[in-house]
Amino acid sequence: MIKKEMIAMLLAGGQGSRLGVLTSKLAKPAVAFGGKYKIIDFPLSNCINSGVDTVGVLTQYRPLRLNQHIGIGMSWDLDRNIGGVTVLPPYEKSTDSSWYTGTANAIYQNLEFMEYYNPDYVLILSGDHIYKMDYEVMLDYHKASKAAVTLATYEVPMEEASRFGVVITDDEGCIQEFEEKPEHPRSNKASMGIYIFNWQVLKNALQVMKDVPSCDFGKHIIPYCHEQGERICAYDFKGYWKDVGTLGSYWEANMELVDIIPEFNLYEEFWRIYTKSDALPPQYIADSAKVGKCIIGEGTEVYGEVEHSVIGSAVTIEEGAVVRDSIIMNGAVIGKNCVIDKAIIAENTVIGDGAVLGVGEYAPNEYNPKVYAFDLVTIGEKSVIPPNVKIGKNTAIFGETTPEDYPNGELKSGGSLIKVGDLA
Repeated sequence: MIKKEMIAMLLAGGQGSRLGVLTSKLAKPAVAFGGKYKIIDFPLSNCINSGVDTVGVLTQYRPLRLNQHIGIGMSWDLDRNIGGVTVLPPYEKSTDSSWYTGTANAIYQNLEFMEYYNPDYVLILSGDHIYKMDYEVMLDYHKASKAAVTLATYEVPMEEASRFGVVITDDEGCIQEFEEKPEHPRSNKASMGIYIFNWQVLKNALQVMKDVPSCDFGKHIIPYCHEQGERICAYDFKGYWKDVGTLGSYWEANMELVDIIPEFNLYEEFWRIYTKSDALPPQYIADSAKVGKCIIGEGTEVYGEVEHSVIGSAVTIEEGAVVRDSIIMNGAVIGKNCVIDKAIIAENTVIGDGAVLGVGEYAPNEYNPKVYAFDLVTIGEKSVIPPNVKIGKNTAIFGETTPEDYPNGELKSGGSLIKVGDLA
């Protein structure tokens, strides 16, 4: 019989609708980050760096690109004969067929996978956070606390606490109360969506709660375990952790990487972040180029000016172009004499010569002001922006646009142009 001390179940099936057009064609964990990586690279790297060599990745929303990225797990040393990484999509059963309807429901539908490895502990992870964590240290804390369940927690500003599940603990770190996204939080100790369960405790809770609609860990499983008198402890995480669930937090996390001394360091030898890498030539910086405080990926050619930005791989920035405070993803082309201020430009997008992005006065986005905010220009993958147009702030564009789409050559602040896909 196969026996693993701890296996990980990585929830990577969410759309990430608050990232708007960036996730119209791919799952949130597959979104690019830091000019080289995908968001899912961080929990996968944490697993192998922590000695967790068996990972089930639960996928659902537009999984193709995510599945291609993960492959057989070779990039993370997770191509193992026993264990390694296994992609777990929803599947048809003899009695019924259903999508994953909640975080706990997704785990419940994969009980067979977990039983195969007969673990002592199960680590539950989210696939959409940027952080480095040694899960082995958390497991040691779990054992020392004699806990049935341990939640990783992180202190957030009190004004942001209502976005999270928050816990109230006693002097020993045991959880007394759990509030899921409370309107008036009594604590700023937020759940990170990272749990360690004793296997039998998890199995029992999932089986008892299997018929609960949209069964979720924060809303259902943790409260159930608490009602049953199980010892639930909080593991206070003190490192860097960023929920990149909004365009603003995603942009901010990328911009933090180019600080002189970044709070989140991608260059540490002892805790590397691994990813699937393409064989690309070196980057090229022309004599005409000016570059300052940037990350620039492999195979990128810079002929213009780049300042305080994160530039992906195989990007071309033509002569005379100016890019400031922006994220430019793989394969994008920035035409001659463009000016780009505070934009997120997705993969394989073409910006025509002389286009100006991020101009004008503030205006809330007309379609979804909660998503398209933060004064950002957000452009979805494979989009085309014609030459010499002006695009304002808090705007969203997706698809191949033409000059006729821009009255008087302009998309004013707060406007949207969606030619393909869905507008989130």
